[in-house]
Amino acid sequence: MTVAMATDHNERSMPISHMTPIVFVIDDDISVRESLEALIRYEGLQVETFVSAEEFLKRPRAAGPSCLILDVSLPDLNGLALQERLADRADMPIIFITGFGDVPMTVQAMKAGAVEFLTKPFADTVLLEAIKGALERSRTAFAQETKVGELRENYASLSSREREVMALVVSGLMNKQVGAQLGISEITVKAHRGSVMRKMKANSLADLVNMAATLNLTRP
Repeated sequence: MTVAMATDHNERSMPISHMTPIVFVIDDDISVRESLEALIRYEGLQVETFVSAEEFLKRPRAAGPSCLILDVSLPDLNGLALQERLADRADMPIIFITGFGDVPMTVQAMKAGAVEFLTKPFADTVLLEAIKGALERSRTAFAQETKVGELRENYASLSSREREVMALVVSGLMNKQVGAQLGISEITVKAHRGSVMRKMKANSLADLVNMAATLNLTRP
C-alpha cells in the first residue's frame, strides 16, 4: 500500500487551492492497482492504493480534497456496501469500476451519489477525466465543509445573550424591538450586535443572515 498521510494541523489550515488532492484506489487485483497507481502518478497526482474496503476504512479521513476509485466486486465488504458506509463523505466523490456491466447496479451506485461507473476495460483518458471532475467536486464540497466548520466555531464563541440577539436580528427585528423582547436597552442591544458581527466576522447584516441560514439557526 502506498501511504502519504495528510492529517496534521498545518495541512488543515492550508488554503484548499494549495492542498495536494489524493486519489484513493481500492481493488483486490494487484495488476489493476499497480496500473492505476502508475497512471495517476504520471498525471502528477498523489495516490494511495488498498486491497480491500476494510483496509481503506482503517485509514484516517483525508484532510483535503480527494476521490475514490472503487471496484464493485471486493472480498467481504463490496463496493456498494462501502459506498453506503461513506454516505456522509460528500467531500470524497466515488468513481466505480467493474469487470462487467450491470444496469441495476449502475443505477444504484449513481443514485447513491457516484460520479461515474466505468466498465473494464476503459480508456485512460476516460478515467482521468472522471478523476478531474471528481476532484473538482471534492474541492467544492471540502471548501463548503471548511466554511461551515469555521462558522460553527465562531458561533460557539458567542455568549448565550449574543446568540439571542443574533437570532432576533437576523429574523428582521430592529434594535428597539430586540431590546423590548429581551428586556434590555437599545444601547445594550447595539453593543451585543456589534460583538456578534465581530465574532462571526460578518461584514454586513446580509452576511449575518446568510451565516444563520448556513448554520440552520432557528429563533430561540
